[in-house]
Amino acid sequence: MLTEVDVGTLDIERLAELLDPPEADRIRQTAAGAAELLAGRSIWNVNSTARGGGVAELLQTLLAYARGAGVDARWLVIEGDSPFFEVTKRIHNRLHGVGGDGGPLGDDERAAYERTLARNCDALLARVAPGDVVILHDPQTAGMAPTLREHGAMVIWRCHVGVDHPNDLAREAWSFLSPYVEAAEVVVFSREQFAWDVVEPARRRIIAPSIDALAPKNQDLSDQTVDAVLRAARIRAGGGFGGAPAFRRFDGSQGVVHLAAIVDEDRPLGPGERYVLQVSRWDALKDPQGVIEGFARFIAPHDDIHLVYAGPAVDAVTDDPEGAAVLAAARAQRDALDPQVRERVHLAMLPMDDLEENAAIVNALQRAAAVVVQKSLAEGFGLTVAEAMWKARPVVASRIGGIADQIAEGTGVLIDDPRDLRAFGEAVRGLLDNPEEAERMGAAARERVRARFLGTHSLLEYARVIEPLLPSHGVRPS
Repeated sequence: MLTEVDVGTLDIERLAELLDPPEADRIRQTAAGAAELLAGRSIWNVNSTARGGGVAELLQTLLAYARGAGVDARWLVIEGDSPFFEVTKRIHNRLHGVGGDGGPLGDDERAAYERTLARNCDALLARVAPGDVVILHDPQTAGMAPTLREHGAMVIWRCHVGVDHPNDLAREAWSFLSPYVEAAEVVVFSREQFAWDVVEPARRRIIAPSIDALAPKNQDLSDQTVDAVLRAARIRAGGGFGGAPAFRRFDGSQGVVHLAAIVDEDRPLGPGERYVLQVSRWDALKDPQGVIEGFARFIAPHDDIHLVYAGPAVDAVTDDPEGAAVLAAARAQRDALDPQVRERVHLAMLPMDDLEENAAIVNALQRAAAVVVQKSLAEGFGLTVAEAMWKARPVVASRIGGIADQIAEGTGVLIDDPRDLRAFGEAVRGLLDNPEEAERMGAAARERVRARFLGTHSLLEYARVIEPLLPSHGVRPS
């Protein structure tokens, strides 16, 4: 029923090269205090998928660093059936303030939700000891909170999604989840605006998501390696610099990209051809159709640039029942384009058989992009924005959710209305037409991520959240 994900172990000293000395010392002190305080306890993180999406990526690296610091941090993935994931996707959409499939959240849906989580809870209680800390992630796991509290665990519910201005749809999702969330001792949101007013302020905490700059998705790659990776993944054709498609795995060993993407295209990208990139799950809230239309109408007629829209192979993302339909709609839209434009639109389904290899392909795609876009209609945080900023790429994105927290003045371009395709196109063209400004913006973006959105910040914040829950307080990050 439950699957435990092997997160490995990473030494926090790896992070020292990214930090100034005072911050590196704070991390070391917090790590030592956490190991002492949590001795004899486990921290269990529970979510609904080990692959696809930002939550899985966050857990992979943060837990590995926690384990490297001597904390028994573990990751479990629940199992669900189609009715369960239909309900949780409906909740997910409404937490963003949108209707999704328009289906109900009534007694039948609650029964399907609770039935699946009851089975998972039975398996979870066999692993969790009273006094352990359990961090439940997102709507799929919220229903487990009451049972875990009764068992004697300390429960944190982490909500990674939300909307700045809640409407009736968002409040309907809150109403569905509130009976379960009430049992959590702490509720963590990604930004202040996402905090539910039905959760009393004393139980709210704010932790912004973050990236691991040394992970396969974000580690530095030479131009030769980027080219070799894109050619190995069958995203770019032709010759190149002659480098090897190699990257460094989490365990320090060398990985090599050998899996190919499935790309809907008339022809592959040629050597040296520029492209605009969006990397997202196949989710209507990421607006792949808007990206394609905006490119076709307002970018392609003015420039010879290409569009690459890259997402995971849909059959590898088990907790999103809408992915295949969204991909099918994007394919149909591309097929209907004028042939001269269609030739420059590439829909890439990236292999998920090896998650580190997948990450290396995304890394190369982002590094080689002329402009990275994230034209989401709703967004919890949008880790792909921080990833692209870390790679010093100029970014055009919607002024929504956590994206607005990431991009400050001069570090990217924000679109006030994500449905305004003309504004989207003009913003992208403005960067394409001014490469000097794009380069300056990219450099400023990297420094903003270094200061605000590296994993070290999340580690410190989680220590602050967990410390007060435990009988004795030993972790006191400054």
